[in-house]
Amino acid sequence: MWNDTGLQHDVENEVVYELNAELKQISVVVKSGAVELGGHVDSFWEKCSAERAAWRIVHVNHVTNGIRVIIPFNQQRDDDDITLAAMSNLEWNCLLPETVIVQVSGGLVTLSGSVERHQQKEEASRALSTLSGITGIHNEIVIQPRAASGDVKSLIEAALRRNAIVDSSHIKVHVGNGIASLRGTVRSRAEYDQTMQAAWAAPGITKVEDHITIGSTKSD
Repeated sequence: MWNDTGLQHDVENEVVYELNAELKQISVVVKSGAVELGGHVDSFWEKCSAERAAWRIVHVNHVTNGIRVIIPFNQQRDDDDITLAAMSNLEWNCLLPETVIVQVSGGLVTLSGSVERHQQKEEASRALSTLSGITGIHNEIVIQPRAASGDVKSLIEAALRRNAIVDSSHIKVHVGNGIASLRGTVRSRAEYDQTMQAAWAAPGITKVEDHITIGSTKSD
């Protein structure tokens, strides 16, 4: 049994636990399992961490992250300094090719260029999320995979069956022209993430259409 009030308390407690700080600057509102985060934090990393914490709570089916990043004066950095730090981070990351481009304006990092795999696109954002002085990341990297061979649909279905977190019987997969379409239901964000990763990891996939429902029905 669960309701929005109890869910709100769980999210608030998890955010406090994740950030190891009191919940003074972040607000949490829950309606029918959908969480809306507001307020402000001192770093982009804290904004991302608060969202991850909310998604960990059972019965959460959606998270809107409206938290603003307000960099304290003594932690502010020039765009040129942030650019150099970002480029250095990416250069030393063995997963990322030299085709990733970094631009910074007002502390906002924009990533462009191209990579072969979705994992590399996600890694570029993850690698820079802890940089001091940034207010956000826009990831505009284009995925240009190598040509696929074999039955990609079967590869994705097999990956879902192997996964200990995913109940593959509730997921339907369709693949055509480099696009994987996923339909069905999952119990949690963790299961959703694993399902999406299985599709993105398949060779030749340039897009994943998401028709998956997260969570269960609310109880009184």
